[in-house]
Amino acid sequence: MYSSDNGIPFPNGRTNLYWSGTAEPMLLSSPEHTQRWGQVSQSYVSLLDITPTILDWYSIPYPAYSIFRNKQQVQLTGKSLLPALVSEQPWATVYASQGHHEVTMYYPMRAVHEGPYRLIHNLNFKMPFPIDQDFYVSPTFQDLLNRTQSHHPTSWFKTLQSYYYRDRWELYNTSADPSETQNLAADPAHRDLLQRLRDQLLKWQWATFDPWVCAPDGVLEVKLSPQCRPLFNGLD
Repeated sequence: MYSSDNGIPFPNGRTNLYWSGTAEPMLLSSPEHTQRWGQVSQSYVSLLDITPTILDWYSIPYPAYSIFRNKQQVQLTGKSLLPALVSEQPWATVYASQGHHEVTMYYPMRAVHEGPYRLIHNLNFKMPFPIDQDFYVSPTFQDLLNRTQSHHPTSWFKTLQSYYYRDRWELYNTSADPSETQNLAADPAHRDLLQRLRDQLLKWQWATFDPWVCAPDGVLEVKLSPQCRPLFNGLD
């Protein structure tokens, strides 16, 4: 197995949950499965699939345990990739999360990508998106800063303002809009799709014991029922 740890180190890339920030190489090969050597798969996979794949290869069951004093046992949300060595699989959904890249880069996000659609939930959408230190001094970002300050065209499909300040929900059709510039979240024609993906993302957050499952509208209180307690902060 071969993969990487993040997307390209450019704007919209690393530390983001856009396609350019989450697209990574994934190479899988086995001397015992020669059927698909050299083939490219269109199935959706993620780094969450690495552990289930290794356990499956060695026929090791996942141990039963719970965390955070929760009676519910921890379940792996990834899948074994071994079936893809034999035939193309109908995997069309992956999830992603981001908390912070550096201690000063706190900007939690959650995302689900199903088929051509990507839904991103920016939990701290009221604050500007932070920039990590090594990226700030890069020639690419310095050029964006200088051009923006001098009011010259950046030749980028975004402005720094739109990069810093984002909508709470971002919905993109990555097939028709590969650069992810047309946010469909407010489009009435995509209302049902938006709600379905929101419900799907929320279900995954509960399954993974995400401490931000109630944010930013509420706070998680596991000893109360319901566990999501409202903050009445005007963000719902």
